[in-house]
Amino acid sequence: MTTPVTIVGAGLGGLTLARVLHVHGIPATVYEAEPSADSRAQGGQLDMHAHNGQVALEAAGLTAAFRAIIHEGAAASRVLDKHATVLLDEPDDGTGARPEALRGDLRRILIEALPAGTVQWGRKLTAVTALGAGRHALSFADGATVTSELLVGADGAWSKVRPLLSAATPWYVGTVFVETYLHDVDTRHPAVAALVGAGTMAALAPGQGITAHREAGGIIHTYTQLNRPADWVAAIDFTDTAAAAGRVAAEFAGWAPDLLALITGSDTPLAPRMIHSLPDGHRWDRTPGVTLIGDAAHLMPPAGEGANLAMLDGAELGQALAAHPGDPEAALSAYEAVMFPRSAAEYEDAHELLDTILGDRAPQGLVDFFVSAGQH
Repeated sequence: MTTPVTIVGAGLGGLTLARVLHVHGIPATVYEAEPSADSRAQGGQLDMHAHNGQVALEAAGLTAAFRAIIHEGAAASRVLDKHATVLLDEPDDGTGARPEALRGDLRRILIEALPAGTVQWGRKLTAVTALGAGRHALSFADGATVTSELLVGADGAWSKVRPLLSAATPWYVGTVFVETYLHDVDTRHPAVAALVGAGTMAALAPGQGITAHREAGGIIHTYTQLNRPADWVAAIDFTDTAAAAGRVAAEFAGWAPDLLALITGSDTPLAPRMIHSLPDGHRWDRTPGVTLIGDAAHLMPPAGEGANLAMLDGAELGQALAAHPGDPEAALSAYEAVMFPRSAAEYEDAHELLDTILGDRAPQGLVDFFVSAGQH
C-alpha cells in the first residue's frame, strides 16, 4: 500500500513533488494559502540548470512543455561598473545549457499536469500537531483540519512545518534587494533597454549593485542590491513609490543616469526583499512522517539555484517514495541522505557568490568569476 502524501505549499518544489508522485501513481494533496493560481505575480525569470532543474523537469515528464515556454536569447550576460562602462559582455551562446523561463509559466505547466483538485487553494496552514506514529494534524485558517500520514513542508522561508523537525529560524544576512519593473522598455526606455541588453546586466560596486534582467513582453525586472541593516530598510516608506525610489536612488549618487532610471522609472511600487538564510548546513534528525523541501529545508542567499534546488528536492523525494512503496521512512531517509550534503555545499557557494557580487572586489570579482567559469 502506498501512503498518500500531504504537501504544504504550491511553489515549484511542492508542485514538482506532486507531479512526480502522480507519474508514479502515488496520491497527493497540496494545500496552498493563496486563493488561486493567478492571485499574485509569481516573480521573474529563472534559468533551469542541466544538473538540477532540468533533471527535475525530466522526472516530471515535462521537458517538452518546458521547451515551449523558454525565453530564447535570455542567457546573455554583461557586467558594468557604476559609470555604465561595460567590463564583460557575453551573448547567449545558444547551447541551451541554462534556458530561461518565467516562474509563473513554470508553475502553470506543473499545475496543468496535475489531476484536478490536487491543489487545494485558500488553505492557509496555521498549526501542525504531532499525533504520534508519523501522523500529524493540520489546522487551517478557514477552520478546517486534516490528518496526514506523510507530511512534506514545501512552504518556504517561514515554514509552519519546519518546527516539527528543527528549532532553526531564518536570520537576516544584512543585504536587501529592492525589486522594480520597467514596462514597454524598447519604446519608453530605449537607452535603458540598450544598456541592459538581451539577458542579464549587473552593475556593481562594493556593497551595492543594480542587477536587471530582460524578460519577455518588453519588461526589465530589476533588483537593486544594498548591504544595509534592517533598521535602514524599516525607515523607508515603501507605500510612497516616488519617495522610496528617491531614497534608494540616493544611495547610488554618482552612478550613470541610465542605471538610476531602473530605480526611479519603476512602473510598479518598490518591493524590498530582505535576504534571509537558515544556518549553514541546516539539517535535522529523522522524524517519523515528515520532511522538508526547498527553502523550508535550506533557505540561503540567492545564487540562481533556489528554484532549481527546490524542484530537484521535490523530484528526488517523489522518486524515493516510489522506490520504497509501503516504507515511507526508508524513502525519507534516502532522500535526506542525499539532500543534506548537497544543500550544505550550496550554502557555501551562495555566500561566496553574494560576496563576489557585493564584496570589496566588485565589479571585478564577478568578471573574474565568469572568466574562471569559462563563460568568457
